Amino acid sequence: MANLVSLLAFKRILLVKPAGRKGLSFSFDLIPIGLEYIASNLKDVVDQVNIVDLELDNRQFSDVLKVYNPDLIGITLSATEHNQSLWLAKIAKQNNLPVVVGGYHPTAVPDLMLSHPQIDVVVRGEGEVTFKEFVSAGSAENVLGLSYKKNGKIIHNQARKPIENLDALSFPARYLRQYSYKSQDRVTDCDVITMYRGCNGMCSFCCEPSMSQGCLRTRSPENVLNELLEMSEYHRRKRVNVMFADPHFMGNPKHVERLCDLMAKHDLNMEFCALVRADAMAAHPQIVKKMCQVGIRRFEMGIESPNAKDLKSTNKGITSKVHSEAVKTIRENGGRAGGTFVIGLPDQTEEEIRMFPVYAKEIGLTGAAFGVATPFPGTDFYKELDAQGLIFETNWDNFDEMHSVYTTKYLSKEKIEEMATYCMAKFWNLDTFFDHEMVSQSQTKQKKALLDFAQERIINLGFMTNNGTTLQKDNFEKHIATFLEAYIDPRVEAYTRKVGVHEVLEISRFLRLLDAQTIQCTLKLDDTVASFIFKTSKTNVEYIRVIKGRQADSTISLEVDLKWLSEPDNSHILQRVASAFSGNLSVKKMLNTLRLFVALGADTVLWSLQKLPSKNKKY
Repeated sequence: MANLVSLLAFKRILLVKPAGRKGLSFSFDLIPIGLEYIASNLKDVVDQVNIVDLELDNRQFSDVLKVYNPDLIGITLSATEHNQSLWLAKIAKQNNLPVVVGGYHPTAVPDLMLSHPQIDVVVRGEGEVTFKEFVSAGSAENVLGLSYKKNGKIIHNQARKPIENLDALSFPARYLRQYSYKSQDRVTDCDVITMYRGCNGMCSFCCEPSMSQGCLRTRSPENVLNELLEMSEYHRRKRVNVMFADPHFMGNPKHVERLCDLMAKHDLNMEFCALVRADAMAAHPQIVKKMCQVGIRRFEMGIESPNAKDLKSTNKGITSKVHSEAVKTIRENGGRAGGTFVIGLPDQTEEEIRMFPVYAKEIGLTGAAFGVATPFPGTDFYKELDAQGLIFETNWDNFDEMHSVYTTKYLSKEKIEEMATYCMAKFWNLDTFFDHEMVSQSQTKQKKALLDFAQERIINLGFMTNNGTTLQKDNFEKHIATFLEAYIDPRVEAYTRKVGVHEVLEISRFLRLLDAQTIQCTLKLDDTVASFIFKTSKTNVEYIRVIKGRQADSTISLEVDLKWLSEPDNSHILQRVASAFSGNLSVKKMLNTLRLFVALGADTVLWSLQKLPSKNKKY
């Protein structure tokens, strides 16, 4: 089995997505759509193909092998899945099974992958045709796009050209899914679709050029619509959040416009997010309008930096002026403008990075992510840093855009990671959440219920906490302190005075029951203390203020010790709840706190009744 040269019969294929794909690049990468494409294009040449997603599958891998009894294992992996993939391949090899790996990471480092005895074959580039030919032939010889071992020597077959006719590919094999993929709210179904492959951008830090050689190809709008209709039936026409996972969704604006015209004729019951370039969004406002009208309302743009030198060094080919124009166009059409920033480029300073969340708010982004610059193998960025000997990290688990992995000119590893936390906190303050709702209301034409808003913030907090404990578990408390310090911001008060929280949320009943109050919610971690001050009357919220320390004139006081985030212990949950209200021991404060509970209770009852399905609702 060491040399996959002689003809073998591969009839039972098991395709595997390892656990461990983490970091900002993969926050939306929930579904192994690449494996589903490969599976659907294998169905005519094998007896059986199955897909196992080890992010969601609780079985031991050895037990999985017993269940499916495969004769070939295929694993797709990113850099952060490198170590686990080798472990899985070792188990497969102990069962005398050949192992093929593919994806961006193996494409970039085929020699590294094949240096491990448990890896037999590497698929370089797109896998549908290459893997099918290999399975059909039962041999790696003469199959374009494969690397393999023969007599202890690594052989790299000639590269395969990117697939030109994407319409010829079968739709992904969604019928093989064994798991329920949900959106962040854990209720709504989610799915993934692609319209393009490749990107004509040549950003130095992006893996796409090495995968597709800068070759942008597109499916026909009619073909994409047909898949959307099939997807709708698969989800039984329920509400679905769909990600257009193309690296450059507006690569061919005319095709996007045609797709929007086709989608407008159908009630798909879908909301879409698309990965786009800011220059395309700024250049085609009419197409942006059409996208928002058919439900493509969430956009993620690679902003990277407000500084021209950073945009130039990364070959981004975009100016900061374009950023503002793109965001303005999206907001005017009721879309949500999200952007990603790169922290820790070789010559960035702390002062420059601290301005990133300020810039994000100034241009009007309703969402932002701040990732640590990560040199992925196969990118020009990696080659340049590697040639200078600057990459110090050897554990692929940390190539997740949350850890610093190379030496920069001005900043330490610890400072760069701290700045990522600072930027997230400084941007994701209450004024951002309210601004997000203001933009959404241009489409919904109605205020959001208080408890819906609160529920979404709890989900956000859980997402950030889970990622924080996973990715920064060794110094999580320090990052909590950084988060609290960054949250202290006078812009929150300025924004809430100007806009009025009561104009964004439906809280009229809540305010009438609550009456005029000054509610202080204090978060503390050791000596780091930040307080949220909510000033209310019977009809409105006058302002929300975020301050360092505590304010003396509160009528209701809540205090939460964040120590439990880093040291979770549910055995003392009641004690913690009681301590949160311990600042309300005076009779007046106790009565005011009772008012708060009554107001929240009344809102909860009404909210719950509104959530009940209507008797007249048709399914």
